[in-house]
Amino acid sequence: MGYNSIMTVIPDADLESSALSAAIEISRQADAHLDVLAMGIDRTPTAHLYAGANALIQQDARNDAVAASADISGAAKTRLQAEDIRWAVDEGVVHLPLLNRYVSGRARFSDLVIMPQPYGPGKGAEYEAICESALFDARVPLLVCPQKFDRIDARRVVIGWNESPEALGAIRAALPVLKAADLVSIAVIDPPVHSPDRSDPGGLLSKMLARHGVTAEISVLSKSMPRVSDVLMRHMSDIDAGLMVMGAYGHSRFREAILGGATRDMLQNIERPVLFAH
Repeated sequence: MGYNSIMTVIPDADLESSALSAAIEISRQADAHLDVLAMGIDRTPTAHLYAGANALIQQDARNDAVAASADISGAAKTRLQAEDIRWAVDEGVVHLPLLNRYVSGRARFSDLVIMPQPYGPGKGAEYEAICESALFDARVPLLVCPQKFDRIDARRVVIGWNESPEALGAIRAALPVLKAADLVSIAVIDPPVHSPDRSDPGGLLSKMLARHGVTAEISVLSKSMPRVSDVLMRHMSDIDAGLMVMGAYGHSRFREAILGGATRDMLQNIERPVLFAH
């Protein structure tokens, strides 16, 4: 299965902070249809939404969100009209507390969602919420691109393998990309001594991928840096890989938010595109 339907969500009229360029490029490479959701967000504080609240406050916020959606849509259409891909732009307005449900309702009909790095200057909480809704609520693979995106080069791919169901789900979701790659490196960091694959870490995964026609090699790495994400990114640089594939949030979402983890570290520090799945 390839990626025939790709989606990106733009909550800001500044297209430079979006993943539209990445989505256009990847849709062209995959010969896929690109759906763009131009989303205006009603940021009225929940505390104001009680019976008898000032209706003008609520209506003004709604009008601002509708206008923002129209502005984003206009900018996106202007950009897309010059491209040689199939595309559609849809306008949407949502109250911030309902953002997850709204986005997941649209994203679940896509094969792949593409978003920019959700952390950094100018990035509000809505970017993280959109990424989480695609991964956890819509259960759609999510490709996160660094802010300074040029083009995706998936000839060499690194898989972050820790034997988790999330990692295996990401690998299955990435099979169209892995089958087209020249080289796939299965990165295993400090494999546990008591693992069922302790004598051949990554061996069963390598066999599975070989049956799909994927050329893979196993790289056993030492956690010589404080964060797993740093080790994986260094390995990407060492083999000149253009894409990382890894499972998202091996722990519960609450624990991940409190303690951090490889997923959050990667999202905060990515230098090259990463494909996540849960």
